[in-house]
Amino acid sequence: MAAIDCGTNSIRLLVADLPDPAAGPTVPLVDLCRRMEIVRLGQGVDATGRLAPEAIERTRIALADYVTEIEKLDAKGVRMCATSATRDAENAAEFRTMVEQTLGVTPEVVSGDEEARLSFAGAVRGLPADATSPYLVVDIGGGSTEFVVGRETGVDAAISVDVGCVRMTERHLHGDPPGLDETAAAQADISAAVDRALAAVRGREAATLVGLAGSVTTVVAIAQGLTGYDPARIQHARVSYERVAEITADLLAMTREQRLAIPVMHPGRADVIGAGALVLRVIMERAGLDAVVASEHDILDGIAWSLARPT
Repeated sequence: MAAIDCGTNSIRLLVADLPDPAAGPTVPLVDLCRRMEIVRLGQGVDATGRLAPEAIERTRIALADYVTEIEKLDAKGVRMCATSATRDAENAAEFRTMVEQTLGVTPEVVSGDEEARLSFAGAVRGLPADATSPYLVVDIGGGSTEFVVGRETGVDAAISVDVGCVRMTERHLHGDPPGLDETAAAQADISAAVDRALAAVRGREAATLVGLAGSVTTVVAIAQGLTGYDPARIQHARVSYERVAEITADLLAMTREQRLAIPVMHPGRADVIGAGALVLRVIMERAGLDAVVASEHDILDGIAWSLARPT
């Protein structure tokens, strides 16, 4: 099966063999191909309300490349979910037409609630034994962040708020590096949204924070001192609040060129990672959680699992 997640900052592909759903929640899927491209589909959406033509074209090029992979691996089913940027855009129909012409399926512009539930489904399978429930799963994207509280049996509550690394950078962090007043404004914006989200899902009652997506995994890779991106080292790594706060302060004090020099930094993330790290730090602070457990498995895996059918 092939799953595609198209967000505000990146578009990702997973082609995987899925086990029989009757096998139970601990049996993993088998990756055949997992790819990510930074296309910045949400470029300027917060200010203009529209998807930029050049952003749609970047996404088309990446998607066409993914079609080649999907056909080569003979995937029997394809599901593509588009998230925050396409929910916000006035011209989402242009994006939908492009996808139908390129991929041959209609993209689903999922609600924030569905996005959260897919993220949770992908993230909690196979968590280590010391990760106790209830879990607070946070998926820090480019345009939004999803908060989901649940247990092994499923989701208790979920909410999506319009706070993401691209949106906060475009709205507040204009300097290189950003000034203290810009950072303070971003933090105030993030804190207000995080407090609303935590109250809505009773996030402060969670025992374990599970963090998803590129902002979290990049912070975790930096915390581990990796010289190259290593998913096996990042998966289920635990990082303390103190270390997250230290890395966030460092990233916000750097220029873009200095961030680009970090060995694990994806070039397409260098300009927005400060905001992404700040979102993570504020969540930990406001939720009163002293560590985050990183997961390489997220909404992309949830989309793939949603294609499983009982036999």
